[in-house]
Amino acid sequence: MAGMTFQTVVHFIQGTFVRMASKGRRGPLIAALLAFMVGLPCAMMIPPLDRDESRFVQASAQMMETRDYININVQDVPRYKKPVGIHWLQVAAVKLTSNVAKRDILAFRWPSLLGAALAAFACAWGAAKAFGTRVGAKAGLLMAVGFMLSTEAFIAKTDAMQCGLITLMMAALAQIYLRTRDLGRDAPVPRLFLLKTVFWLALAGTIMIKFIIGPMILATTLLALWGWDRRIGWAKHLSWGWGLILVALICGPWIVAITVATDGKFWVGAIGHDFASKLSGGSEGHFMWPGYHLALLPITLFPAAWLLGGAVQTAIVRRHEAAIRFAICWLVPAFLIFELSPTKLPHYPLPTFGALVWLCAVSLNVPLKLWAKIVNVVAGVIGGLVLSVLAMAGYALYGNSLSLLFVFGVVASALVLGGLGGFLMWRGLKRTGFAFLLASGILAHLTFVSELSTLSPLWISRALEKALVTAHLDPRQGIAPGPVAILGYSEPSFVFAMGTKTQLLNDDAKGAVEALQDGRPLFVERDFEPAFQTQAKAAGITPHAVSQVKGHNYNGHDQVLTLYNN
Repeated sequence: MAGMTFQTVVHFIQGTFVRMASKGRRGPLIAALLAFMVGLPCAMMIPPLDRDESRFVQASAQMMETRDYININVQDVPRYKKPVGIHWLQVAAVKLTSNVAKRDILAFRWPSLLGAALAAFACAWGAAKAFGTRVGAKAGLLMAVGFMLSTEAFIAKTDAMQCGLITLMMAALAQIYLRTRDLGRDAPVPRLFLLKTVFWLALAGTIMIKFIIGPMILATTLLALWGWDRRIGWAKHLSWGWGLILVALICGPWIVAITVATDGKFWVGAIGHDFASKLSGGSEGHFMWPGYHLALLPITLFPAAWLLGGAVQTAIVRRHEAAIRFAICWLVPAFLIFELSPTKLPHYPLPTFGALVWLCAVSLNVPLKLWAKIVNVVAGVIGGLVLSVLAMAGYALYGNSLSLLFVFGVVASALVLGGLGGFLMWRGLKRTGFAFLLASGILAHLTFVSELSTLSPLWISRALEKALVTAHLDPRQGIAPGPVAILGYSEPSFVFAMGTKTQLLNDDAKGAVEALQDGRPLFVERDFEPAFQTQAKAAGITPHAVSQVKGHNYNGHDQVLTLYNN
């Protein structure tokens, strides 16, 4: 009876998602829904992150407050880094689902969730057209539960939406390539208007989100295909004339407006400083040696890490097939550029993951050699092990009893469930093993992020906000005058939470005393206490300590902040 029960469960798991997702257009839609649902709980649990996310959402909030939808500012500081696209999407999301005064971080995260869903949809759609609906469904599901995409899905910045648009662009380009590559000179040209429209709209979207990455991946793919095929005539079917005009019509108005509004300074900051610094050295301390992204693949691609060996074998053995060749040309040149760039962050190669997932999905139908199976196991075990160790380290440093429960969940899903899936794959039970890998990816990410949300010392800004509310000193309650002042702590998450006028004093102890004299609540970090007390004594006031907040900052330092009022 027990054996029959287990067998029944296995047969149920063994392709439920895949069977549903393989029927026509269901695959892309189910992949998109899965990506959205995996990211949504995390978007609801995690407070605003420092520092990039909070800067993005604060800039979007200020657009709504000032009704200036051209300039990008964080408080009084211009943000000359990225285009306006993600801010417009965040503004639209907040206006549709909330309002700026609530500072509801979930409202700002909707575009990233939709971007992740778009990435999974496009991955499944492109793979289905290139390799068949069943492979397309598997590719979309793997993309949907990938650890890096699922993480970017709940962070309100550019990367999930950029990944979605680039994957959509490349899926459309792949179909145009496959349908026109071998056309004879006098052969009738297939109807491609819809594909070309999707391609050019997606390219314009990537430019409005992050300028150069989309065009770079497009250019490297075209050049690689040209070099490999020794022909590029098929590219004339992209309709460059009206396509580039469409891109100019979409991107041009804001480009002109920001150029005029900033007297060209935006481009000096975005290209001359931000982009150039990433190429010339480790921008903002993010230097890493080549090989960094490759070493992280077992984690960033998990659970598809269990298929990496198969992906490599597929690329080698079937490289002469047009669809496989396209995937290789999408993946390899762009990935090498990310590796050779001195500035590296784990999410940078995310726009190439669609191609890698295609190869992983195709490998499920390929008899694997022993070396490929070994690579699969090594990569999968490393990914699960690293995630488990990170979860254990978080608990050991900052956790509580609830955190420990989630640690067990991470280990059980990333190592045990993932290992079972890998074992079944090794034994040739690929459909069942694939289902276990999907479950491993979903549960490992959800439990990992759930644990992260319980590590209270990491969320200093949330604790500061709570201290103000508990002490009845929150200016938003209309009791204490505002804005709140803070000395020695300048994280943008606190500005986003408390409002644009929040006074970041940096090392201005005199300004801190003046805030107290105005009757405004004040936080002082312990390293700045001596200077603050000296200034207070000179001004003839005695600060009243209300409460204290302790935590660990992203900069690697433990911090203690005291709340004062006068």
